[in-house]
Amino acid sequence: MAIDYYEVLGVARDAQPEEIKRAFRRIARESHPDANPGDVNAEARFRQAAEAYEVLSDPERRARYDRGDTIDLGDLFGGGGFGGLDDILRSVFGDAGPFGGGSGRARGRDVLVRVDVGLAEAAFGTETEVTFRADTLCSVCGGDGAAPGTGRITCATCGGAGQVRVARRSFLGTMMSVTTCPDCQGIGSQVDDPCSECLGSGVEPANQSVSVEVPPGVSTGTRLRLSGRGEAAGPGSSPGDLFVEIVVTPDDRFSREDDDLVHHVALGLSEAALGTEVDVPLIGGGVEKVEIPAGTQPGWATRIRGEGMGRLGRRGRGDMVVVADVVVPVDLSGDEEAALRQYADLRKESPSHPSRWRRARR
Repeated sequence: MAIDYYEVLGVARDAQPEEIKRAFRRIARESHPDANPGDVNAEARFRQAAEAYEVLSDPERRARYDRGDTIDLGDLFGGGGFGGLDDILRSVFGDAGPFGGGSGRARGRDVLVRVDVGLAEAAFGTETEVTFRADTLCSVCGGDGAAPGTGRITCATCGGAGQVRVARRSFLGTMMSVTTCPDCQGIGSQVDDPCSECLGSGVEPANQSVSVEVPPGVSTGTRLRLSGRGEAAGPGSSPGDLFVEIVVTPDDRFSREDDDLVHHVALGLSEAALGTEVDVPLIGGGVEKVEIPAGTQPGWATRIRGEGMGRLGRRGRGDMVVVADVVVPVDLSGDEEAALRQYADLRKESPSHPSRWRRARR
């Protein structure tokens, strides 16, 4: 039986992102293996909760899960898949983890950039350039923080470990704890002669430009992550990640239903009754002729296979759905009304006389 991720986290199916995050925080703290050594049940619950959060915290994967699509998380607990368990915990709790603490080594901030792509670009995929302003490695010292010609020296307080052991007295006796080195702030090294440009921080603000591959089938709200392309944080640190959120701009010719595109064609009464041929625009350019059969009713639809949106993370494309809208004229001329009344006589129909439209014009 498939796992119900909403049940795993104990949230409703319409839960908001913050509710999902709070639920995962609670379960992660309660069932984390470090807090339950040797408890295989707690470990299994922790893994299920992490899997549920990875799916439900992402709008695109959550939508696919709600539709019943298969979600392949890959090697989530081995560092593969969608970034690995460490990345999940870091995104929720920060570098300190579920229980606080940590080495004190800094990590650059994550950066979120929104980018507009056209519907055709979303259908086939595209490459786009995103620009943002964030800290990057200092152009003078290269992120070292030391003045050119000098270098960093090992911290004498922690011996390069970035951490120190501190003894605390309590009514239970002397207790040892590990904390961030107060002299090097967890880096493990220091500078005697700091860089004049960054004043030893190793970073400087700058405009950055990154090329992003947008895969086929994205929709508004899809987030792409570029690991390590976010903000830098100086010596002994790792950069944050860059998140690119997609906004798909509308196309007046089409509406989108999952992987399908819908195009409406307007037909006159005679075209619907007698049949006709129409040109349907394609998202990739050009047109395809579609035969409208005689006797077509309002809402009649047909499909052009494989002319819809690309399928995100899968092969193939959706379909183009062509829907007929039969347009009833409201501005009949005298000759047109006479011809229509003659048709009504032949069909033994009983329209109003004179027409409401002609009465309204008097």
